[in-house]
Amino acid sequence: MSKQEKAMTKDRLIGMQVIDSDGKSAGTVKDLAFTVGKVGMTIIVETEKGEDLELPWEQIQAAGDYVLLKPSTTQAQTFGPQPSIQPPQAQAQQPTCPTCTGPLSYIQQYQRWYCYKCQKYA
Repeated sequence: MSKQEKAMTKDRLIGMQVIDSDGKSAGTVKDLAFTVGKVGMTIIVETEKGEDLELPWEQIQAAGDYVLLKPSTTQAQTFGPQPSIQPPQAQAQQPTCPTCTGPLSYIQQYQRWYCYKCQKYA
């Protein structure tokens, strides 16, 4: 193995900070998982709000002193997450931000509602 191909142990990854492609903290690695019968690993990331995100290993660009996520293929080259198609239940009634009462956008990748005006998740 070359220097860049060094294996990463579970013990080394757990507790490591996860940084998204915008340079913002996405949380810390809580655990690693795999699905029986499928190829590939998943990292479980605990967000600052205490929620768990499951991210496939393919979304990781690099891991060293921290874990760096790849840019989303659906994300445009602008600041902040971009909206995707809203789930059917969200199309009937558009939720509003509890802080500014502006419209929220559903971000499919994170399965969460986002306020572009406040620039944060609701």
